[in-house]
Amino acid sequence: MIKEIILASKSDRRKTLLEWAEVPFEIITRGTDETYPEGMPVIEIPVHIAREKGQMVVDKIKTSFHGEYHHRPVLAADTIVVLGDRVIGKPANREDAINTLKALSGQHHQVITGVVILFEEKEIAFADVTDVEFHNLTQEQIEFYVDKYQPYDMSGAYAIQEWIGVIGIKSIKGDFYNVMGLPVSRVVQALQTL
Repeated sequence: MIKEIILASKSDRRKTLLEWAEVPFEIITRGTDETYPEGMPVIEIPVHIAREKGQMVVDKIKTSFHGEYHHRPVLAADTIVVLGDRVIGKPANREDAINTLKALSGQHHQVITGVVILFEEKEIAFADVTDVEFHNLTQEQIEFYVDKYQPYDMSGAYAIQEWIGVIGIKSIKGDFYNVMGLPVSRVVQALQTL
């Protein structure tokens, strides 16, 4: 069994996935701005942001808890959606969410989750990529989803496990749970190496 870890995320989806995998955890977070250097290769963006999130929590632990949590790995993750050469983050508002889903409608896109695990002086970092294709979505479907589910805290303005995923996704190649926000089987394998 894996010992308790620290999850550096407020995401309900990541929390649920770790619970499903029966990985014990405590949530400790610290705000980060989720920016990245201009020109950074797309595959590196979510890893960079995850590393920043994880390091902020490590720093918080060192200053606030006087090393009490020193012997527990810190897990941080970040998910982005990539359509062509456009990186899509979380929608700013209703209009942005609707426009994002219009852009994804009938298209292939990639969901990339960057994962960083910090443990003492070690770091495990990787990105997991899943290819997703949507059916053509109607304006009515998009507005219904946005108004009912309010996907404002989700990259790409959707959650695959919600209504829009059930009726709107034509195909997926890769890890389904990666699209939810955490490639949990890879995370468990990485934690076992520690």
